[in-house]
Formats: sequence, C-alpha cells, structure tokens
Amino acid sequence: MKQHHLIAALLAGMFCASQAQADIAIAADLGTTGVGAHLSVPLQSNLNARFGVGFLNYSYDSSTDDVDYKLKLKLRTFDALLDYFPMDGAFRVSAGVVYNGNKIDAKGKPNKNGSYTLNGNTYTAASAGQLDGTIDFRKVAPYIGIGWGNPVKEAGWGISSDIGVLFQGAPKTALRNTGCDPLVCAALKTDVAAENDKLADKVKDFKAYPVLRISASYRF
Repeated sequence: MKQHHLIAALLAGMFCASQAQADIAIAADLGTTGVGAHLSVPLQSNLNARFGVGFLNYSYDSSTDDVDYKLKLKLRTFDALLDYFPMDGAFRVSAGVVYNGNKIDAKGKPNKNGSYTLNGNTYTAASAGQLDGTIDFRKVAPYIGIGWGNPVKEAGWGISSDIGVLFQGAPKTALRNTGCDPLVCAALKTDVAAENDKLADKVKDFKAYPVLRISASYRF
C-alpha cells in the first residue's frame, strides 16, 4: 500500500507542478533505467524539480557455480528529484528518492545431460521439477548523481544527460522448485536453499545500480 501511495504522490506532484508553472519542460529518456520520460519545473533560478518514470524488460543468461539461469530483468522506476545548478550553467547536481520496482525473474536451466547439480547433489530435471526464483530490491531508494543540461532555461528543444547511482540495497533472492518427485522433495529443499545462497552471492553487487541516461527535452 505504501508503494501505491508513493506513486500517487509522484504523479500528484507532476500534475500540480505543471499547473503551477508555465515554463515547464518535458523530456524523453533512454538509458540504463530504460525508456522513460521526465517533467522539469523551475523552483528557483538555480534549482529545478524533476519527476519521471522509466521502464525496461531485458533477458539474459547467467549462472552460479552449479546452475545456469535464464534471467529476465524488469526495470520499473518512478522518481522525484531536485536538480541544483551551482554555477548557473548547464552542470547540475541531482538528488532525490525513487520508487524502485526493479526485479529479476530467474528460471533454472538443466545442464546438457538433462539434470541439475544442487549443493553437490545431482537430480534429473524430471525428478527436480522446475527451478524458479525472484530477485527483489528495496522499494524506496535514494538517488544521487550529476548531469548536464537545464531543460527549463530556454524555450524549445534541448539535450541533457545524467550520471548517477541508485542505492537500491542488497538484493533479496527467493529460489524455489515446483513439481518435484515426492521421493526427493525433502532432500531437494535443503539443496535449493543452498543454491539460493549462491544466487544471492552472485547478485550482491546489484545493490548500487548505475544510472546513465540521455534525454531530449522541450520547454514550452
């Protein structure tokens, strides 16, 4: 419920800001947060508020020491940022809060022999069933970064960029299996838990997510 309240607050902020200011700018974004959009509103001569969203789905393969995985990255971010221009130019320092809906779905793949090796024990794919998991992150995450470009400074089109870090915390992994043979389910439970620890170690560096983004903007 708190997540929905945060999204509603961000959207309300975008609406109120757009109603209160005439010289707003909108931007289309492309970068490591996916495809998105931002709305910028001037608060002072050297300070803007910025509200935006980003989305991306991306699939790739990875593995732990024992298991190969098909991973599907789902990026879903809603942010509220302040852009400070210390020299009244294009350079800016940005900070704010992000609703972080990022997650990774993991699907285990049997090896070329049609089996899984979990915690040193080998199971056929038929007896182990399907190995699935999720990797989640902290839902409310701070952001800090720098950038170039002030989209509200002049009317018309502009280009800007962001370089920063989203501090989304240590990933939480949840690996499970379904459809296992009843004869091996009990032993498999312990081995899946051990593999979950390996998966958590594999993704531990994701707690700081790099943000690289370029934007094309238009100021009304």
